[in-house]
Amino acid sequence: MMGRTAGRLMKRRVLGQIRYVTPVPPRAARGLVRDVYTQIERDFGMLAPPMALHSPAPSVLAAAWAMLRESLLVDGRAGRAIKETVAAAVSQANRCPYCVDVHGAAMSAWGLGDAAASLAAGQTIDDAQVRAAAAWAGGGGAPAGLPAAWMPELLVVLTCFHYLNRMVRVFLPDSPLPPLPPSARTAVIPVFGRLLRDAATVAPPAGASLRMVPASPDRPEPNWTHEAPVLAETFVRAGAAIDGAAGAWVPAAVREAVLADLARWDGRPPPLGSIWIDQVTDLLAPGDRPAARLALLTAKASDRVDEATVTRWRERESSDRALIELTSWAALAAADRLADLAAPAARGF
Repeated sequence: MMGRTAGRLMKRRVLGQIRYVTPVPPRAARGLVRDVYTQIERDFGMLAPPMALHSPAPSVLAAAWAMLRESLLVDGRAGRAIKETVAAAVSQANRCPYCVDVHGAAMSAWGLGDAAASLAAGQTIDDAQVRAAAAWAGGGGAPAGLPAAWMPELLVVLTCFHYLNRMVRVFLPDSPLPPLPPSARTAVIPVFGRLLRDAATVAPPAGASLRMVPASPDRPEPNWTHEAPVLAETFVRAGAAIDGAAGAWVPAAVREAVLADLARWDGRPPPLGSIWIDQVTDLLAPGDRPAARLALLTAKASDRVDEATVTRWRERESSDRALIELTSWAALAAADRLADLAAPAARGF
């Protein structure tokens, strides 16, 4: 009952929270969007805004949902509590307060309330395994003490949330909750977590989202395929779908420039100002610069995407679908780079 109530309350808020694009209302959803919405509500318990914001681009919506579902919600070796820890730690490292609220609450609901509070406060987490998972996910080195068998799952959770944090920072506010005084927030967050857990009463079966994301034999598989074939297939398909959708909106010169810049990136936030962007965009044709600027900000400083950035790009292409497809490509390109940086510390799988 509480999970259904949470779903109704979230559905009322979902459309109003999202900026820059108009999501597809649940009652108006057709075709692939309807199929994805139905599975989200069944397996996650509610139509969460980070998923609904993708709905103007149906293939990207399906890809984003598949990444979240198969990495976080499906049962695995690591367990939901540790995976939520990785999600919360990545979100904190990316300065995504919306996702910190959601996944800190989920940590509490899965029995890690003290660890969630310590993580949010920047204090030492008592439990050694939780501490190791949070430190690694936050960019703090090797996950010493974690079973090697967990690492493929945790690496894909990390990749998924580097992606989602960027989309959330661009399109959603700082919290899923209404403005509250600190004392009220302290009381509400655990309740929110329990609603999330009530909504997720049964772990969904692995791979059920893949029917909505086409196979892609041409995209290379991750090097941990033998350890987690369903997760590998999910990320191959999702990556190909997002990459393909962006083809119309990311000119070849922009794609090459952004990927080259990310290949040199060490994962740290870029300096304030626009010099680091100008160094890339000044080499491009004037017509390509708005797309490159939006892609670079989404990838490396998504909290700095503002109305002016979006408006400048929309002068060339005004559709909501195009905006989602371009930003999702940039967000996933950054997530792939950050996963590459995190993977050496996680060797052993």
